[in-house]
Amino acid sequence: MVLTSQDQLGDTGKPTGYWLGELTHPYFAMREAGLQVEIASIKGGKAPIDPGSLENRDELDQRFLHDDAMKKEIDRTLKLDEVNAKDYQAVFFTGGHGAMWDFPDSPAVDRVTREVYEQGGVVAAVCHGPAALVNVKLSNGEHLVQGRRITGFSNEEEKAVGKTEAVPFLLEDKMKKRGAIFRAADAWKEHVMVDQRIVTGQNPQSAKATGEAVATLLK
Repeated sequence: MVLTSQDQLGDTGKPTGYWLGELTHPYFAMREAGLQVEIASIKGGKAPIDPGSLENRDELDQRFLHDDAMKKEIDRTLKLDEVNAKDYQAVFFTGGHGAMWDFPDSPAVDRVTREVYEQGGVVAAVCHGPAALVNVKLSNGEHLVQGRRITGFSNEEEKAVGKTEAVPFLLEDKMKKRGAIFRAADAWKEHVMVDQRIVTGQNPQSAKATGEAVATLLK
C-alpha cells in the first residue's frame, strides 16, 4: 500500500495527507484474506494523516491506531523509490487529497506501477489514489488506463467537498483525457470497478470493497 507524503493542499497552508479509512479498511480486508501487507509512501518515514479523516474514526480506524505494531508501519513507511516491485503481487494506492500532488508525477509511482502490472500483478487505488495512474505508461508507450474501465473521486464529489478549485486537476477529467472509460456512481455510494488486473474504488465508502476485490484477484 502506498500513502501520500503531501501534507498541505498545494500552497494554501491547509493540512491534508492520506485518508485514514482508505488505509485501514482495505488493509484489514486484505490481511483477513491472508495477504501480507506492507506500507510505503513517496518520501518514506512518517506519512501525514488528513486531520479530517480523524474526526469520525470507526472501529477499524481505532483498531489500527491503538495497535503499536500497526502504528509503527505508518510511522516508518518504506520509501517507494527503494521498493523492489518484484517482491510484490500488487500495489494499492490509498487516497486522500495529498495524493493529487505527489502521486501523478512521481518516477517511483510510474516505475513500481508499471513493473507490478507487467509482471502479472494487480494495480489498485481508491478515491484520490487513482491520481497515481493518470501518467503511468506501459513499456509499449500506452497509458495504463487507456481504454480501461476506471473509477475514482468524481467531479460531483470534489464539488461537494468544496475543493474543485484547490486541487491541481479533477481526477475524473484527467482520466477521461487519458482515454479511460471513467464511470462513477452517485456521490458517496460504494462503487468499485475491476478491469482485468486494475481495481479502482470511487470514494471512502468504497475502500473496504476495493481491498476485497484485490484479495479476490490474488487468491
